[in-house]
Amino acid sequence: MNTLSTASLPTTPLDTVEHETAAAPAWTVLWLHGLGADGNDFAPIVPELLRPGWPALRFVFPHAPVRAVTINNGVRMRAWYDIVSFDFNQRADETGVAESVAQVEALIAREGERGVPPERIVLIGFSQGGAIALAAGLRRQRPLAGVAGLSTYLPLNPQQAAASVQVAAIAQPVFMAHGQFDPVVPVQIGERSAAVLQELGFALDWHCYPMAHQVCAEEIHALGDWLEQRFNGN
Repeated sequence: MNTLSTASLPTTPLDTVEHETAAAPAWTVLWLHGLGADGNDFAPIVPELLRPGWPALRFVFPHAPVRAVTINNGVRMRAWYDIVSFDFNQRADETGVAESVAQVEALIAREGERGVPPERIVLIGFSQGGAIALAAGLRRQRPLAGVAGLSTYLPLNPQQAAASVQVAAIAQPVFMAHGQFDPVVPVQIGERSAAVLQELGFALDWHCYPMAHQVCAEEIHALGDWLEQRFNGN
């Protein structure tokens, strides 16, 4: 993947599942699902994540477009990009990643129109959705409140990441969590991506849990701690 601009890419609005914790949300949590799932996948986590004293939140769970996925014999499913190889160095198709980043940017812009600026938006993604969250985070010219990638990886090599990153983006805190026994995205891949982000200057909070390609209660608690820091301006 190179540093293809997203400025001229199509930004067909994505359908979303939304949940507001109170009237007039002051913050938005934009959460991207994994391959083959949809926006309903992580909506049930909201009650587990919420804590007393948090500001009014809008959770936005978009549905990825339906597309053919090469490593799944071309079967069409919801996917943020085509997975063209089992080799993580050549895994993500460049155009699909760029299109999905552009669609995420459109959702961020829509939140601005609804009164929530980027500095009060947290972008979270699981697995393939996490790859898009990290890729979008690198390109932000106006920082978000934070970016979180769960059981995921950066879909760029170190040279491409360095070429893509915007100076302002480095101000964004990053949370990453991974399963020690993940058979889909090996933990070493997640650790490698975390190291790249740290080398680029990002403040990164890394967690590893004795689990597979999933989320666990301890992870959701740690994510809640990290979100609370964002809401408190830390």
